[in-house]
Amino acid sequence: MIATWIRQNRGFLLFMLLLGLFRTAVADWNPIPSGSMHPGLLEGDVVFVNRLAYNVKLPLTDWVLAHTGEPRRGDIVTFFSPTDGRRLIKRIMALPGDTIQMRGRQLLLNGQPAQYRFEGLAPASAEEGARIAIRLRESLGSAGHEIQWIGDRGNAPDFGPLTVPADHYLMLGDNRDDSADSRYFGLVERRSLIGRAERILVSAAIMDRWQPRFIRFGAPLR
Repeated sequence: MIATWIRQNRGFLLFMLLLGLFRTAVADWNPIPSGSMHPGLLEGDVVFVNRLAYNVKLPLTDWVLAHTGEPRRGDIVTFFSPTDGRRLIKRIMALPGDTIQMRGRQLLLNGQPAQYRFEGLAPASAEEGARIAIRLRESLGSAGHEIQWIGDRGNAPDFGPLTVPADHYLMLGDNRDDSADSRYFGLVERRSLIGRAERILVSAAIMDRWQPRFIRFGAPLR
C-alpha cells in the first residue's frame, strides 16, 4: 500500500525533495513576523535569503563544507538564536576583532562614535494608535542605514566595551528599543549564520486585511 502511494505521488515527492535541497543549500525566503527591523523591514514582508553568501552547507543539514565569503558590517542576516535555536533576522554591527559599546543609545566602534542624522517622525509600528518613533540615519565606519528609537521609551540597554572574538558577530535590530538581539542573547557564531537577506520578495499589510504592498515587491535591502 505504501509502495503504491509512493509510485502514485513520486513526482510530488521528487519536487519536495528538490525544494528542500534548494532551500537548505542555495536560497531561501524568510517571513518577517515582528517589528524588530523597522523601519527597513515591516511585518508582512517576505525576504529573499542568499544561503551561499557565506557558507556552503551539506543539503538538509547545517554542516559547513566551505566558506564562500566573509560577513560584512551592515549585512542583514538570518541565523539561529544561540539561546533557543529560533530563526532570527538582524543586522551585523560588529565583526571579529571589533570593540563595540553602547552608551545612552549611541554606538561606539573601536573608540569612534557613530554619527546620527535625524530623518523624521513616524508611527513605531503598523498598529492603529502606535507610539511615535524617531527615525535616524546611523553611520558607523563605512556602513550606514536607517534605525529608529521609540520616543517614549527609556534608553536602550548599555553594554560593553566588548571585543568580539574570532568567528563571532554582534547583531542588533534596527528598531533599537524593540528588538531582542545580542544585547540579550549574546554573540552569534559563524556556524549559526543561515544567509544574507538581500531583497524583499513580496509584502502584505497584515493589519489591513493582507493587502499587497506592491511598492515593496523586489526592493533591495540596505
